[in-house]
Amino acid sequence: MSYNPANAIAYAHKWAFSRNPRYGDFSNLGGDCTNFISQCLHAGGIPMDYTPVTGWYYSSMASRSPSFTGVEFLYNYLTKGRSPVAAEVDYQSVSPGDIIQLSFDGVKFEHSLLVVNTDGGIEITTHTYDADSRPLASYEYARARGLAIAR
Repeated sequence: MSYNPANAIAYAHKWAFSRNPRYGDFSNLGGDCTNFISQCLHAGGIPMDYTPVTGWYYSSMASRSPSFTGVEFLYNYLTKGRSPVAAEVDYQSVSPGDIIQLSFDGVKFEHSLLVVNTDGGIEITTHTYDADSRPLASYEYARARGLAIAR
């Protein structure tokens, strides 16, 4: 695997306020954030893993893995999958191209964000509550975790 965070970030900026028609929109199905973050990771060079059930892929709304669109499923795939591609880190030590996941109740993680800048504070880009280069400090959350993507 060769991850290019600049490509992931460029994709995030391009699609921050719209939807790539090659993918379904989960905005009305619980949220589009993790679907969008998965698209960014793929644009950055992480290959689809078509392993049934435990893989990470999107072919269509009817043919996709839970890890492509679900917060906890993505976390488990990236950190504990057959070939882990990320490590959980303190969210304050992330780099551009990494992921932050937020828990609003302090228990369940419910939102995925792509880190696009760390100069002068962490800025993220995401879907569901569409944002581009939004300061992480503007969010209210109980817990955050970082996922450092292997490069």
